[in-house]
Amino acid sequence: MSILQSIIENWPYWAVSVFVIVAAYIDGKQLRVPNKITYPMIFAGWIYSMISYGVAGDGWYMGLLWSLAGTAVGLATLLPAYSIGGMGAGDVKMMAAVGAWVYCLTTFYAFCISAIVGAILAVFMIIFSGEAKKHWNQMFYILNEIMTVRNPETLSSIAAERKSSMRLLPYGIPLAIGTVTYFAWMGLLV
Repeated sequence: MSILQSIIENWPYWAVSVFVIVAAYIDGKQLRVPNKITYPMIFAGWIYSMISYGVAGDGWYMGLLWSLAGTAVGLATLLPAYSIGGMGAGDVKMMAAVGAWVYCLTTFYAFCISAIVGAILAVFMIIFSGEAKKHWNQMFYILNEIMTVRNPETLSSIAAERKSSMRLLPYGIPLAIGTVTYFAWMGLLV
C-alpha cells in the first residue's frame, strides 16, 4: 500500500496526528495549547462521527455517542492533574479532541503511552537541568501535599505559587509523541 492510499484509508488518524503535532509545537513555544485549535478539533470529531456512523447505516446518534464518550475519556485522563494545578487546561482539551475522533479505548491507550513518555522526558529534563536533588525533593513534597491536603482548590493554589520555581514540561509534547506512537504501533497510520 502506498503512503497516499494509507492516508486516504486512515485519514482520521492522520488528521489527529497532524493536530497533536501542531498542538505540541505550539505548547513547546508558548507553554499553552490554544482553544482556537482544540475546540474546532473536538467539534469536528463529533461531526465526523455523526456522518461516518450515519453513512454506515448505524445511525448518526450512535456516532455522536461514541464521540462524546471518547471526549469524556480524554477529559478524564488529565482532569485530575489539572484540578490540582499540575496540568494546563489546553492539554486536557487536547486529549479530549483526540477522544472525539478515536473514541474511548484508543484514547485511553494513547494516554497511557503518553504518560510513560512524559515520565521519561521529565526525568531527563531534571537530570540535565543540574538541579536533580531540588526536583527530587520537590516531587516528594508535592506527593506529600496531595496525600495530606486533598482539597483540589488548595492544591491548585499551592501549585500556582510554586510554578515559577519549577521546570515546566509542555505536556502537549509527550501527548503528541505518545498518541502518534500508539497509532503507528497499532498500524493505524499504514
